[in-house]
Amino acid sequence: MNPDQYCQEKCAKSGSSFYYSFLFLPTERRRAIMALYAFCREVDDVVDECHDVSIASTKLAWWRQEIERVADGQPQHPVGQALKGLTKSINLPKEQLLEIIDGMEMDLTQTRYLDFKGLSLYCYRVASVVGLLAAEIFGYQDRQTQKYAHDLGMAFQLTNIIRDVGEDARRGRIYLPIDELQQFDVKAADILNARYSDNFRRLMEFQIERAERYYEQAFAQLPAGDRRAQRPGLVMAAIYRALLEEIHRDGCQVLTQRTSLTPLRKLWLAVKTWVKEG
Repeated sequence: MNPDQYCQEKCAKSGSSFYYSFLFLPTERRRAIMALYAFCREVDDVVDECHDVSIASTKLAWWRQEIERVADGQPQHPVGQALKGLTKSINLPKEQLLEIIDGMEMDLTQTRYLDFKGLSLYCYRVASVVGLLAAEIFGYQDRQTQKYAHDLGMAFQLTNIIRDVGEDARRGRIYLPIDELQQFDVKAADILNARYSDNFRRLMEFQIERAERYYEQAFAQLPAGDRRAQRPGLVMAAIYRALLEEIHRDGCQVLTQRTSLTPLRKLWLAVKTWVKEG
């Protein structure tokens, strides 16, 4: 299995909504975005699957070294080898790849966030930076597109946080800011023990409204001349916003269920958005 095949398999196995947005890309850009996504999956899996913090930290340190080896032209891992093949033709700054690892490492050291400012840094590192790198891969002419990519990344991560409240709680993590739990009179114990209430529903509606604002803000900042090139991001947004609508329609039952869209619906949304934006 060559590095590109490894990355494609990593993406396909994840079952992620992102995979559907990659299918329509020209070969070279599809290879590039799959390499980036496979890298994100590798470092994310370190945090999610390794329960010993010291071992996880050691593995993330290895990935930092691997990114340095990519920059030096001597990677060891298939994902690193795939990234190496891209850096000559696409601007994927080493500093941003390392910042993604910094974001993943926050999950090893921090399980709560005092306020949205603190959470924003986490979202920036694990999602907005990915959005900025993806924008480079898709291509753009207007630097304003970077602002779109930043805010779209924020919107995606806020959607993930909303969808995964219950799953994260079972891992001992609560990403919803402490001051917002206090604002809506929701106790951490209620989330950790999956206790629903009207206050919890209002808290989640507040989270959904903020995520929606980031989507709207992102779209408003995407220059018309770059819409066609940035179609993969718009495909992802269509799928993620549909997911957000489902969560809202179900009454924000995120403590005990993980809402998802069927593969057929994701594909339909992907095709519909790709054609519409073409």
